[in-house]
Parts: sequence; structure tokens; C-alpha cells
Amino acid sequence: MSTKSKKSVAWFCKECGYESLTYLGRCPACSAWSSFIEQPKALSSKKEKLSVSPFSINSTDGQAVKLSEINSEISSARISTGFKEFDNVLGKGLQRGSLILMAGDPGIGKSTLLLQVMGSLASRGLKVLYVSGEESKEQVKGRSQRLNVSQELMFMAETDLEVILGEIERVEPEILVVDSIQAVHLDNKDSFPGSQSQIRDCANLLMQLAKKRNITTIVVGHITKEGNIAGPKLLEHMVDVVLYFEGDKQNHFRIIKGAKNRFGPTDEVGLFEMQEGGLSEVTNASSLFLSPDDPAHDKTGTLVTATLQGNRVILAEIQSLVGYTAYPQPKRMVNGLDYNRANQVVAILERRIGLSLAKQDVYSNVVGGLEIVEPAADLAICLSIISCARDLKFIPKLIAIGELGLAGEVRPVSKIELRLKEAQRQGFKTVIMPNMSKGKKQALAAPEGLKLIEINHISEALIFAFSKT
Repeated sequence: MSTKSKKSVAWFCKECGYESLTYLGRCPACSAWSSFIEQPKALSSKKEKLSVSPFSINSTDGQAVKLSEINSEISSARISTGFKEFDNVLGKGLQRGSLILMAGDPGIGKSTLLLQVMGSLASRGLKVLYVSGEESKEQVKGRSQRLNVSQELMFMAETDLEVILGEIERVEPEILVVDSIQAVHLDNKDSFPGSQSQIRDCANLLMQLAKKRNITTIVVGHITKEGNIAGPKLLEHMVDVVLYFEGDKQNHFRIIKGAKNRFGPTDEVGLFEMQEGGLSEVTNASSLFLSPDDPAHDKTGTLVTATLQGNRVILAEIQSLVGYTAYPQPKRMVNGLDYNRANQVVAILERRIGLSLAKQDVYSNVVGGLEIVEPAADLAICLSIISCARDLKFIPKLIAIGELGLAGEVRPVSKIELRLKEAQRQGFKTVIMPNMSKGKKQALAAPEGLKLIEINHISEALIFAFSKT
């Protein structure tokens, strides 16, 4: 009888990686429906299983210990990347021994950013190994020179994970980058690189390596056409940090934000600007999303609000366009805002203000591609719609902050002091905001040069927001 194993196929859940011999309508592991895809099955013979590297990468020593006996001084140390925007998203820098997944659209700048960050770390004497499975060494060399990246950075062009792990054993890097997880593979698998089983097993080995050897590991992930990270959903559960690098290719700025972070916040964002010499940090975030002149003055339908992105305040323009529709069902379109919340604002205007929008198309947009999910932009959306619908101009240097309740009341928002300081810094003169002094012994102090108009209901904003001329 031949000892050679026969190639076979199996069904894998694309959400969690669960393996089945037959197709299942619902995954028994994660309960996802219609998630099974057919792929070549991994070899199961013990003799054919790969001895992945010459060192053990077990995640534990096989013994339970008290938390008080664990030395966490080394693993808790942070490594600054040299990019403050990146450090803020990570939570004050790279955590030693962590596994980080960075995903983003093709061509958005993931490899460029990581090459710059790793070059910065290498220039400070850290051992950094950059592994690319998608670019040749000549391509990366040319790009590194264009970006003025330190030539002390160690680079390897390889897709075989066994070879990569062997080189890691020799080099002993402190930081490892694998670009990308879909490109590397294990030879003991019949499945092709980028398949569910290959991604799962490669990520599992890299995770164990990071924990055992205390190597900070960053892997790049591809994005599907639906906007999800390619591979099993299990990949996102395995890693410590999931970062998304986003931005419109037609615009020059990029945003990096966290979707998962075991060592820091997930609501921070980092802003970068794509320039000829690579990506540079943006220190004045509001300048990216504001017009050089007063956006609301001499215009209708445009108003500025102060939104929180983590602990950072960003001033953004809200634009609304209202026009008559010839169709029975008017359109409600938003860009950069929560669709359901924008519809709720329209309903409040119709019911509480008496603004008839039943025969009007309503479009709302955040200028510059920024996404606002917090409710503090409700008041600005509301006033911008009124401005366009009634052709009313705002008073100069106006900003609006506040959440709207269903009764039309303007509700308080968090960190109002930070928002007001940013408004003052950007040269605004008047702020329409919720009544933050209600029920308090001391009224809210206004920053110098900033006039605060505190209101309780949306109808009060109509008195102060619009120019009389």
C-alpha cells in the first residue's frame, strides 16, 4: 500500500476557520450561515507535518503560576515608533510581544507607512526585520531610498514561513513585519497561499512566536471588496491589535484607527498626509477638514461642528443640500455620517420645527472624507438643513455643538471644554451649544474671545444662528 497521502478537499468556515468534511448550511462553531467554502485539505500524516523551526514556540511552559510571580517589566515596556500619531493609536507605542494586524485598501499606503516606521526604529539601534512576500528586494530598496529610510533596516523577500522562522532564529529581531499574511504559506499544506487554512495556521505560528520570544510582530492584511479583512474571522480574534489604514486615494490624507486593542484605546485616530517623500504626520488635524476662509459665511447649508476622535477634537464642516423632488419617495443620502441618525434629525425638524421635507431630497456630507459617529454633530446637521431649505446665511465664525433628543431638546455632550479650546484656536467667535450650566452652581467659563450661546431647544438656535441681513 502506498504511504503517500491522497489529496482531498474539505469545507472551511470563512468566518472562524472551522473544518468540515461536508458542506454545512450553518457553522456549528460560530453559527454563521452560508459561510462554508471548499478548499484543499491540509495533510494529516504526522510524518508529513512540518517541524516549523529549530526552536520551540509553545505559548506556555506547561505550568500554572500566580500572577504575583510573573515578571511583567519586559513585556509591559513600550517602544515608541517615532511617529506620535501612530503611537497614540497603539496606546503610547508598540507593546513588546504583541501581534498587530494592519489592514487597508490596496495602494492606500500600508507598506509605505510600515517601511517608514521600521526605518525610524532601525535608525535608533533596534533590530528590525521586514519580510515582504509581495515585493522584490530591488523594489523595496528603491522605495526606501525615495522615502529616506534608514539602510540599517534588515529586509527579506520570502513567502515560505519555514524559511522566515529559520531566519528569525538567526537574526533574533526585536520587531518583525510580515507583508502580507495572505502571501506567506507553509509547505506542509496542500492548500494555496491566502486560503483560509493557510492564513489561520501561519497567523497561529506567528502569534506563538511573538508571545514566546517577546517579538513585536506586525502583519499586513488584505481587504475584500466588502471592506472586511480577507481570511477567517478567527484571524482578528487571534491578534492583539487590529488597525485599519483608510483614506480616499483622490485625497492626500490618510487615517489610521484601531478596531481592537488589548493594550490601549480603540477610539483614537492618527492622521497622516501623503506627500512626494512619503507619509508625514498631521499636527493640526482641523486644518485638513476646514476651508481656508469662513466656510459658513456667505454660504447656505454649511456649518462647522467639533467632533471627538478618541481624545482629539477635530473641527469638521457639515454640508447639507435640500431640493425639490419629482418622485414620490424623496431621497435621504449621507456621506461620513450615520444614516439612521441623519434620518432621525430630519424627522425632528419636521415634527418639532414644522419644516416640511416630505417633498424634498436631503443630502448631508462631511467635507474631506471624515467619518462622524458621535451624536454631538446633530445640531450642526439640523442647522445646515434649515439653512439650505430656507436659504438662510449663518453669522460669521459660527460653530454648533450638541446632541438632539426626539423632543427637539439639545442635550449636553462630553468634553465640552476641549471642544471649545479647539474652536478658539481655529479662530471661531460664536458657539451654539447645549446648556451645560443648568443645575450647576458655577457657569461654564468661556475661552477668551469666544461667545457661548447655551440653548435648551432647537427652536432657540434659530434665533441666534442666522444672519439678519
